[in-house]
Amino acid sequence: MARDPSPAAYHGRFERPLSAWQSCGTVAPLPTTRSLRLAERKKELKPERLAAIREALGARSIVLIGLMGAGKTAVGRRLANRLELAFTDVDNEIELAAGTSIAEIFALHGEAYFRQGERKVIARLLEAGPQVLATGGGAYMNAETRANIAKRGISIWLKAELPVLLNRVRRRDHRPLLLAGDPEAVMRMLMAERYPVYAEADLTVESRDVPHEVIVSEVVDTLCRKLGCPTTPPAPQAPQAQQAPPSRDKVP
Repeated sequence: MARDPSPAAYHGRFERPLSAWQSCGTVAPLPTTRSLRLAERKKELKPERLAAIREALGARSIVLIGLMGAGKTAVGRRLANRLELAFTDVDNEIELAAGTSIAEIFALHGEAYFRQGERKVIARLLEAGPQVLATGGGAYMNAETRANIAKRGISIWLKAELPVLLNRVRRRDHRPLLLAGDPEAVMRMLMAERYPVYAEADLTVESRDVPHEVIVSEVVDTLCRKLGCPTTPPAPQAPQAQQAPPSRDKVP
């Protein structure tokens, strides 16, 4: 049966509830032999500490923002796995709701229409927290979305420098905003336009070319400071020396 590409057909789909987001998979942690430092960092992340983060979050979601190539999906999946929370990629949810790809939505209806659907999907997902949400690069530019995230979540900007972003986005050619011009010029323009707005996020963590687990650990540390959780496990207390019983010798 042919798909109905009309705006009305897409419009209703953004509104309908989906259960598919709950079954998004998680990525297994990197082998500890890859980095001794990673192994040592993971030892510090005691279950009690991660449970404290979940308790402090309550019904709020962790919302990752940043430009394309910042690592929101890769870091988000690992962060959700670490915290034992659900993970949702907003772009995937939009495609599920619309029944087509983001590139096709851009081509058929334009960016403004896509942003309208994106706003609705994010608003719906924020009502289903707590979870880790990876948003598209332009999602946080919408004032209503920023207000919803501030009310129902904690926003974390994965901030990356231009060389890091270019190295990553050039590996894939599916991003609509990069198809119509020079990627470096487009990325420079987006950075100038979006970085001042991204700076309104609750937290900022630098994204760079290191193992994803390193960034995840830094996100956890930053969350702990924000939520008032301990940033490092408490040091074990030394056992108290037993006091000798009082002498029963009689004084002559």
